[in-house]
Amino acid sequence: MKLDYVDIFYSHRFDPDTPLSETMGALASAVHSGKALYVGISSYGPKRTREAVAILRELKVPCVIHQPSYSLLNRWVEGGLLDVLEQEGIGCIAFSPLAQGLLTTKYLNGIPPSARAAQDGSFRTSMLTPKNLANVRALNDIAKKRGQSLAQMAIAWVLKNPAITSALIGASSWPQIEDSLGALRNGAFTAAELSQVEAHASDGGLNIWAASSQSG
Repeated sequence: MKLDYVDIFYSHRFDPDTPLSETMGALASAVHSGKALYVGISSYGPKRTREAVAILRELKVPCVIHQPSYSLLNRWVEGGLLDVLEQEGIGCIAFSPLAQGLLTTKYLNGIPPSARAAQDGSFRTSMLTPKNLANVRALNDIAKKRGQSLAQMAIAWVLKNPAITSALIGASSWPQIEDSLGALRNGAFTAAELSQVEAHASDGGLNIWAASSQSG
């Protein structure tokens, strides 16, 4: 990378075939050797997160951030992980808050040729289920009533949780960045809006990192 050091070095997946002490030891070594300032983990479940944090604490290298997937249609972090992060005082930067583009208007009228779903990558066409698309359409209607794009509301909804430090939007162009920044103009939700959103914010089978987050 032609860098003297990186700001943060992540373990992006829990590896059941490698002792956790070795993985965390490698992270600690990166800090102790001056190759990284801080360390974090990503897609670790609650139990493994707590174990990793304890190991790093013994090695005198605090875990400062966890990077899990989290969105209106992928809410696995609410099953204990956010509680662990709050208890341990660890930041949380949610990635894929737009569900890899599903929580935009991109797929409401089919699959655009340039979309991720058309490239057979991490976005699987199996995610475009009738249920998911129905929920996206309903959420889009709610966003319009709030004076927001669906993407803006999706980001604002993730950020409303006090356990979330930031959101990693993964934009690929300036118009996408500009639209996402609009989420900051209306981050508050009324009780009625939250109730409406909750009716359509159901799990859509989008956690493709479940092998890591559900391990152990």
